[in-house]
Amino acid sequence: MKDRKTAIAYCLTFADVYEDEPFHDPNWTVIRHKANRRVFAWIFEKDGHIWINVKADPEWRDVHRDAYASILPAYHLNKEHWSSIILDGTVPDKEIQLMIAESYDLTRPKSKKRKAP
Repeated sequence: MKDRKTAIAYCLTFADVYEDEPFHDPNWTVIRHKANRRVFAWIFEKDGHIWINVKADPEWRDVHRDAYASILPAYHLNKEHWSSIILDGTVPDKEIQLMIAESYDLTRPKSKKRKAP
């Protein structure tokens, strides 16, 4: 995965999501959940590469960041909970897809519990 079009297309394969440009800036694309409007992927160009910000489970966040120089604390977001993936060809597609899927799961709407009668 190296380009914006491929990143967006992959993100849109998840259920009940949509593409948005919240800043009215074509450089910034976000992919949101329809039900709660929460963003799970921030896609933008910086320093000649496409970057994707994804929410990360704290248990795995440092594993990814330590394994790949192109996975960093998130640009413009909370660095404890979000990571940036630079699409420069050094992070395998399967790893990128796994991180996007994790972000999708971490931001999706919570299921409502039934109250006891």
